[in-house]
Amino acid sequence: MDVETQMLAALSQEIERDYSSDTNKLWVGSPFAWIRGRASRQRGAIGEQLVAGWFAAKGADVLRSPDAEADRIIHGFRCEIKMSTIWNNGTYRFQQIRDQSYDLLICLGLSPFQAHCWILPKSILLQYVIGIMGQHTGAQGQENAWLSVNPAQPLSWLKDYGGTLADAWQVFQRMIHERETQVSQELEVSAL
Repeated sequence: MDVETQMLAALSQEIERDYSSDTNKLWVGSPFAWIRGRASRQRGAIGEQLVAGWFAAKGADVLRSPDAEADRIIHGFRCEIKMSTIWNNGTYRFQQIRDQSYDLLICLGLSPFQAHCWILPKSILLQYVIGIMGQHTGAQGQENAWLSVNPAQPLSWLKDYGGTLADAWQVFQRMIHERETQVSQELEVSAL
């Protein structure tokens, strides 16, 4: 390396300290750190694989969606999947939420050594998220929405839909039970 390049390299290292954050240091040794450096499209695919694998490991039937309106079919529910790593301000931001043909939105949040998950029925999204705020075009835009979640202080309406992975699994089990009860009641009514 020539002298001028050495001088520039030394300056670069000094400037790097101004741009390095303590947040990046928190990810050292994290099993999820490798995900942060991926392009957003890859991160989305990785999130889908993580959620699908986790549900399959828990015993749920997981299939690829036959169309682009949902990411997976999990135990008969059409599911859209969003993943976020935690931002420097301590929140997750689940982006590109659209009004498509799915039953549930599964939001997976990854922190350096912790994961969070919320399973939201589309009716709840329509009430609190979709159409409320546009992601790309401000309050006027309603085609894409985002959901910002502080896992330490989640929005009050969000608490019934998960938090920890264990919480999310219980929510999913409840949703399965509610759907089975509804189908059973509909069958009883139609038999009359």
